[in-house]
Amino acid sequence: MRRVISILGMACAIWGWAPASAQQVEVISEVKHDVSPPLRVMAAEAAPLVSPQARPLLLTPAQAVPGAAQADPVVQENAGAAVATTPGLNILGLGNGFVGPNGTFQVQYAPPDTNAAVGATQVVETVNISYAVFDKNTGSPTLGPLPINTIWSGFGGNCATTNLSDPVVLYDQLANRWVVEIITVSSPYLYCVAVSTTSDATGSYNRYAFQETIGLPDYAKVGIWPDAYYLSSRMFTNAISYAGPRACALNRAAMLAGSAATMQCFQISNTSIDGMLPASLDGSTPPPAGVPNTYVVQGPSGSNQLYLFKLHVDFTTPSNSKLAGPLPLAVAAYTPAPSSGGVPQSGTTQRLDALGNFLMHRLAYRNFPAANPPHESLVATHSVIVGSSLTRRVGVRWYELRNISTKSPTIFQQGTFSPDTTFRWMGSIAMDKAGDIALGYSASSSSINPAIRYTGRIPTDAAGTMEAEATIFQGNGSQSGRRLSRWGDYTSMSVDPSDGCTMWYANEYIPVTGAFNWSTRLFSFKFSACQ
Repeated sequence: MRRVISILGMACAIWGWAPASAQQVEVISEVKHDVSPPLRVMAAEAAPLVSPQARPLLLTPAQAVPGAAQADPVVQENAGAAVATTPGLNILGLGNGFVGPNGTFQVQYAPPDTNAAVGATQVVETVNISYAVFDKNTGSPTLGPLPINTIWSGFGGNCATTNLSDPVVLYDQLANRWVVEIITVSSPYLYCVAVSTTSDATGSYNRYAFQETIGLPDYAKVGIWPDAYYLSSRMFTNAISYAGPRACALNRAAMLAGSAATMQCFQISNTSIDGMLPASLDGSTPPPAGVPNTYVVQGPSGSNQLYLFKLHVDFTTPSNSKLAGPLPLAVAAYTPAPSSGGVPQSGTTQRLDALGNFLMHRLAYRNFPAANPPHESLVATHSVIVGSSLTRRVGVRWYELRNISTKSPTIFQQGTFSPDTTFRWMGSIAMDKAGDIALGYSASSSSINPAIRYTGRIPTDAAGTMEAEATIFQGNGSQSGRRLSRWGDYTSMSVDPSDGCTMWYANEYIPVTGAFNWSTRLFSFKFSACQ
């Protein structure tokens, strides 16, 4: 493996930010790349599934929660009329009970880490460690369920032969390609990345493996940007000790072409921050030319801040690549929801992990150059503690950031959706082309089984508020037994690139109380005013 190290110089003048102190750019060449046969052909020789396994939660110092919760000044404890959306499909996704063209799904891992993306004609869903392809108009499965490593069948190495984790699928609307990324959890630790050669998710892929040099990457997430595919992860040396977040850029142009590619990484040696995400473009309007990708992470516990970083990459001259930040951005006071346990369920004393130290997938970006005033928006969400000792619960905090490309980004609006004593967590948020915001999440309490719900807002709603929620699917069971407290690391809200309006949300539920028997739903909807 070739590594090129250069000292970080002065930050680019257009940022107006200080460089991240003492950081170095590391250039990592691919271990291998090739072009796969069509996925629908490889599906006939898919590897067998494995026995059920629990994916452990890697804890970090950043996940410590103060004993006393801060008062939340932006909590929304009431809502008006039901969210003004038109429902579309509501279909069974991967999980217990799913049957597709390639057989019956077998739950192998908990949590599922539910993720889906929508493309020109298809929806692709990934879970630990499987995937399926659906017709987006009918909801019918057209491929799957299959192990994700089927994509790397014949590729060799850990991407094709070992256990994988934390899958992400995105649709690159600027190129009409699918991007699939997953990590290996056996040494050597690899980022396995596949970029489809067409808009057909069942066709061939340009396949890549990049070896991590620090240790085990966890919670790896990808963002689509014109000049690169940007990646973040939580780094653990010896698969145990947290080393801080990692920010990387993959050569998008090379990967679209199927040629040799590199990735450039910066290691942020701040173990008090965790769960960083790269911005991911929604819509056909790219960011202003030359604008670096923005990464956002929660500030240290109790700081009531978001930290912003800017990553500019130069694949021709790596010494020109720069990481700037952190830029602290003050937000309304909050206390992160507990990482382990914290969410009650009906019919069991077993509580679910809220993962309040993570920003939730995705960090969705949209550019509005023709709006009045013109602006760029980033929307983000995470889980926080709400209420006093008698009504203490978990709610979903959300933000809209603006002025992203300037030296002075701002919090345009923020709120915590928690209209009653139900616990809400595991959110995902996105914005359509009309500026409407959709927020999906899980909901549970001691009197209800975990459910899938969503809310939303239109631009004329009062700042920082959401409309009344709607239920996508009410689970009939709770997760109990086998010491399973994990309820996924993330869910996903994505926007249909064909109309810029239709939202697709993917999340999990339990059909009957038990362990290793989760199911997922894929639900589409759009706001009435988005045409």
